[in-house]
Amino acid sequence: MTTPTRFAVPAGHPALPGHFPGRPIVPGVLLLDAVLRAAAALDPGRVAPALLLRAKFPAPVAPGAEVEITLAPRGPDRLGFTCRCAGVTVLLGELGWPAPP
Repeated sequence: MTTPTRFAVPAGHPALPGHFPGRPIVPGVLLLDAVLRAAAALDPGRVAPALLLRAKFPAPVAPGAEVEITLAPRGPDRLGFTCRCAGVTVLLGELGWPAPP
């Protein structure tokens, strides 16, 4: 398990208008991007792009809410991730890397 990474998507982020009118939520792609950045910081030597093996979004994230990303190695080419917001799991899944040719 790694030291958690924290981030927040500000209410003025350009991806938020229209997602969703009257009740804005952070788009899943922004959460996944933050996970990929945290994974890249953990192991900057990886050159192949990560593969998203699975992802589940059990709860929405409001703009401005702090999200905590925890990464957990699951073998040489797999990395589990969990994102929590105020103790609630909002995203969990697994990344993988293809074996070098």
